[in-house]
Amino acid sequence: VQLVESGGGSVQAGGSLRLSCVRSGDTHSVKRMGWFRQAPGKEREGVAGIYLDAGVTYYGDSVKGRFTVSQDNSDNTVYLQMNSLKPEDSGVYYCAADRYVDLAGILLERTYVYWGQGTQVTVS
Repeated sequence: VQLVESGGGSVQAGGSLRLSCVRSGDTHSVKRMGWFRQAPGKEREGVAGIYLDAGVTYYGDSVKGRFTVSQDNSDNTVYLQMNSLKPEDSGVYYCAADRYVDLAGILLERTYVYWGQGTQVTVS
């Protein structure tokens, strides 16, 4: 499974961005996908996740009500719509995928096997 993120950039506080993550390869084996971010000097943080079959979503506390994760199965893409952005949302955003449902691991970095290269988001 290969993952490619896009959509990052620079935006002013209060603005919006939409990130995309396109998966290829053995796409039908993927059961869940997650969005993570990492700011300089900080650990990677789980932001949002989605179970692809059920469409159930989960969010980290810091982004609830502002970020929305969604999927378009027609083109194997997962999106992260980010609204009301804050400077503390800045960082490199990664999407991740795994073949197991793992009900407790949707926002846990260690439970994902496949990772994209990341896309930079800067909020000023």
